[in-house]
Amino acid sequence: MAARNLGSTDGSFDAFTAELAVEDAATPLVPSASPAASSGAPHVSEPTSYDAILLAGFGGPEGQDDVIPFLRNVTRGRGIPDERLEEVAHHYRHYGGVSPINDQNRALKAALESELARRGIDLPVLWGNRNWIPYLEEAVTEANDRGYTQLLAIATSAYSSYSGCRQYREDFARVLDETKLAGTVRIDKVRQFFDHPGFVGPFIDGVRDALTTLEGQVEGLDVATEVEVMFTTHSIPDGDAERSGPRDRDFGPRGGAYGAQHRAVAGVVMEAVRAERGEGGVPPWQLVFQSRSGPPSQPWLDPDINDAMEELPAAGRRAVVIVPIGFVSDHMEVLWDLDNEATDTAKRLGLASVRVATPGTHDDYVAGLVDLILERVNGTPAEERPATTELGPWYDVCRPGCCENARLGFKPAVAGLAP
Repeated sequence: MAARNLGSTDGSFDAFTAELAVEDAATPLVPSASPAASSGAPHVSEPTSYDAILLAGFGGPEGQDDVIPFLRNVTRGRGIPDERLEEVAHHYRHYGGVSPINDQNRALKAALESELARRGIDLPVLWGNRNWIPYLEEAVTEANDRGYTQLLAIATSAYSSYSGCRQYREDFARVLDETKLAGTVRIDKVRQFFDHPGFVGPFIDGVRDALTTLEGQVEGLDVATEVEVMFTTHSIPDGDAERSGPRDRDFGPRGGAYGAQHRAVAGVVMEAVRAERGEGGVPPWQLVFQSRSGPPSQPWLDPDINDAMEELPAAGRRAVVIVPIGFVSDHMEVLWDLDNEATDTAKRLGLASVRVATPGTHDDYVAGLVDLILERVNGTPAEERPATTELGPWYDVCRPGCCENARLGFKPAVAGLAP
């Protein structure tokens, strides 16, 4: 059966891509993939038997002695001296050199195991990180040692970008090569889940509850005119944003798939809040960015959340809701950049503020991740998969050139069509 490609914003079929995907089903176009995914169909509608789940995280230091080695890993290949790394290590030092991300992923792993067991699904969960212990190499080697040769990966990132998707796929390919397991272990990856109801739902609940909290805290607050909802995500270079998503899709004036996905999800959240509160109880919103790095001469997505907040008092705002819609858990960029810096900015400007929680181990989010696993296990047709925006459901197999980083050059990647 020809694969359905929901690659355009109106959910239409892309006949050319579908024909390309099935042109020669005997030739594996996707390296180190399961047989069902190897032909490169955008959405895999053939049931697949997996041996284990690979939970892939970013990683983080767990003590002061880990901070600089961890940052060396994050910036590998860029030639950044330790003196410069120490300048950017202050937020880790502030928390005793411990990032919360590893404990959060331990909790997510346990929650996934519990939900899988509750549904009677016999799939072990292995956890590995790109930048710190336990490394992906350890997880993949353990999988092979235990006889698990067909893995389904979940990366702890919901949106399409180089660092949020492509880099994980490159690291999977690198690990298979370095461990000499490329001909033995196969790795597929669940689709980017930015618009899956399990990911979006906790943000809807969070914004609704935050508005109720502000109404109780700020006397006489008119939510519709005196509150601003600020959806925030990690800033990335403009060029990387423009190259996010497939080459042959137009995602609008700026930001490629990365920007379009965030705007679409924010719109869904606010529409849901409007449906609950009515037109008069819904404030304006904007998409803002945070955690920028890199030279000032290089354009990155803006506005920064703190810069955007500076404009709010003049616009008559008395309160702000901060929604970390780009993040799956309360890791360092959330704790430092939002709970410290952005919250301090709001206080200085006289704005009441509430920061919405990330999905973390929210029941709906964990259940949604298991639903994504079952999409691949059962070969669920694309038209039967839940998606809250017209951009999805996103691809099971990334399209040629998707989210490549031109500055770093081409690197092989699994779970996507080879160029």
